[in-house]
Amino acid sequence: MADVSSYEHTGDGVERRVLLAGPRSFCAGVERAIEIVERALEQRGAPVYVRKQIVHNVTVVDDLAGRGAVFVEELDEVPDRATVVFSAHGVSPAVRQEADRRGLDVIDGTCPLVAKVHAEARRFAARGDTVVLVGHAGHEEVEGTLGEAPESMVLVSTPDEARELSTAVGGQVSYLTQTTLAVDETAEVVGALKEKFPLLQEPPSDDICYATTNRQAALKAIVAESDLVLVIGSENSSNSVRLVELAHREGTRAELIDRAGDIRPEWLAGVRTVGLTAGASAPPALVTEVVTRLGAFGPVRVEEREIARETVRFDLPSPVRGDTRRTADGRSS
Repeated sequence: MADVSSYEHTGDGVERRVLLAGPRSFCAGVERAIEIVERALEQRGAPVYVRKQIVHNVTVVDDLAGRGAVFVEELDEVPDRATVVFSAHGVSPAVRQEADRRGLDVIDGTCPLVAKVHAEARRFAARGDTVVLVGHAGHEEVEGTLGEAPESMVLVSTPDEARELSTAVGGQVSYLTQTTLAVDETAEVVGALKEKFPLLQEPPSDDICYATTNRQAALKAIVAESDLVLVIGSENSSNSVRLVELAHREGTRAELIDRAGDIRPEWLAGVRTVGLTAGASAPPALVTEVVTRLGAFGPVRVEEREIARETVRFDLPSPVRGDTRRTADGRSS
């Protein structure tokens, strides 16, 4: 992590306004997933294996790796009977079956809101539906959801793909969505599906999660006033990338950064107002570091723009429940 106190003040000296979008940074599912790995390390000792990145953020992954977490792509990299944590993005039944066959000690870090979509996929498929999943091919969450009913599901990403679906798919058609999509773009895809299949069945509640929706709405509240938007998040973070795309659609230049040191001085030329947000898997401390880094280029005046207060909390899975408590800085004690 960058030592922001060491940044030299070599900027243009221009005072800038920083508009902080709120909510931003960690959501309840991410906090839960990180705490699962922390508790597993404390209670069972290193190494604790994690299938895929626990959340899509390089800072989080590097921190946990330094404390004894071993991140693997697939279960064949995990020794028999070792402890393995499933990431917040969920896994398919085939992965669970492989873990059982190998005698692995599984701790499930799947976000409860992703688990909800999995349950809907099973239920819709069981009643005979063809289930259209709106999402991005190759994303871990999408792969896990498709694995729930592979013979009954089809993936679409765009309105055109929705329109190209055959009307001969057979039976009742329903749809589900990835939890981290752009709200506006997803509405366009769903609209195309409804045109194609007038009797399209909907999930009982929105699948796009509250955190994704809130962060997009918060950015919309500041993007028109911003000359530049900085989104803190990693390249493989779907919800972070969607924030950059949202800013671009609104006509504002935006950059995705992992950390404060990624900011390039030339980005700030002619910029008087910087919109700042962070994806749901980005640690809050990185926001403070970015503000400090911006201060190295000249005085900054920070304004908070909070459109909602998030109070969602998720229980930990039983294997890691215990007396461990979180301290004020978010670490376990």
